[in-house]
Parts: sequence; structure tokens; C-alpha cells
Amino acid sequence: MTKPCAVVLAAGRGTRMKSDLPKVLCPVLGRPMSHFVLDALEEAGIHQKIVVVGYQAELVRHELATREDEITFVLQEEQLGTGHAVQVCKKELSSVAGPTVVVAGDAPLIQSTSLTPLLKHFRASQPSLLLGTLNKADPSGLGRVVRDESGQFTGIVEHKDATTEQLEITEVNMSTYLFDTSDLLWSLDQLKNNNAQSEYYLTDCASLLHHAERKVEALPVLQECEALSINNVDELALVDQKMRAMGYA
Repeated sequence: MTKPCAVVLAAGRGTRMKSDLPKVLCPVLGRPMSHFVLDALEEAGIHQKIVVVGYQAELVRHELATREDEITFVLQEEQLGTGHAVQVCKKELSSVAGPTVVVAGDAPLIQSTSLTPLLKHFRASQPSLLLGTLNKADPSGLGRVVRDESGQFTGIVEHKDATTEQLEITEVNMSTYLFDTSDLLWSLDQLKNNNAQSEYYLTDCASLLHHAERKVEALPVLQECEALSINNVDELALVDQKMRAMGYA
């Protein structure tokens, strides 16, 4: 497997953060949270990074340009969903020979020790898409990973759309993706925005690839701490506390 590339989604504002800062620059342990994401990628051996910027793009560029990482910035002028955020990187991705990891820039608890086994499995299995998933005791509100009787991935169903039986599934999608880059580009071209928000969702790439009979797999290697999301100031404080307890500070 040639060298992997990462797309880091960092364009959002984070309106519930009660700050004028772009969400990815809100501090955890006194440091903009996106640095922890980039650190984890670097530790996992993912050195080529594409960072998608949008809200206050120049501020994000200025902050992250202080790093020694190999970073290319791509502007998402309108925020039209996670799928659209990756679509704006198509030019840059067209020259990527290895696989592409897609992660959120506002997930400071992403672990290099989760990314490493994902990369190892990808090398061995060579799927079109490998999802990093988590078995969570309380999966409420999260998208469930649906498998067939043989344990093979068949899709992701959102909590609000899940049947009673599907709500019993504990394996959840945590928006950590490892794509064969050519298959990613193919699926991005197939994305539609025929939903209530008129947005393009990256999760739809999984179903597109599966229905095209391309190999999609899910590997439950993510850790419980990686399920902690940051959507408001209270969750930010909780993640800060968790990271202190884990020895980040």
C-alpha cells in the first residue's frame, strides 16, 4: 500500500460553542482542538493531509500553518454537508496514489492506536471502504452499522430511521473512514442531495459502494473515548476533563 492521505473536515462554525472562533480552533487543554487530530494522524504515519476550511478560513490556515506537517488547505465556500466537503478536494485527491482517511477536525480524542489497526486491516483486505466503528453500550442517537447473517456490512441506518430490531445494534458509525481513493472519487460523483437538508452526506458513499458490489467493511476498533463529541460548551468541558484524566495535559 502506498502512502495514505487524510482529509480533515474543518470548515464548520460550531454555532452552539458560544464563540466567534471556528469550531476546530476552540481550545481543549488550552490548545486548538484540531491540533490533536493532526497529531494523531501524524503518529499513525499519515503525513499528507488535506484540511477543508470554510468559516473564518484564513484564521484556521494561519493557526495550522504553524505546524511542520505536510498540509494542503482547500476552501469549502458553502457548507453543504460532509460529502460536499470531500467533493471540494477532488482535484487534490486525484493525485493521491494511496488510500484516503477522512476524519473530523473537531474530534480531539481520535486515537492513533485506532488508526493504526485500521490501516493494517486495509492493507490486508484492500476494500473500497473501511469504516472505523465502535461497540457502544448506549448507542442512542448514533447511526447503527447493519450486517447480514454472515457478519458482512450491509449499511448504516440512522437512529431515527432504525427499526426496533436495529435499535438493539450496539456497533455505531463514528465518522472515521478509510477509502480506496479511486473508489472514493467514484462515489463522490454519485452523491445526491435529495434529503430534507439538501446536503451531500459522506455516509451515503458507503451505501453507494455496497450497492455497486464493491467491498465495504467495518472494523470495531475505535475506543470509548472517541465517542465523545463536542457540539456545545458543556461537551467541550467534558472532553477537556477526559483528556486531563487520560494524561494529555
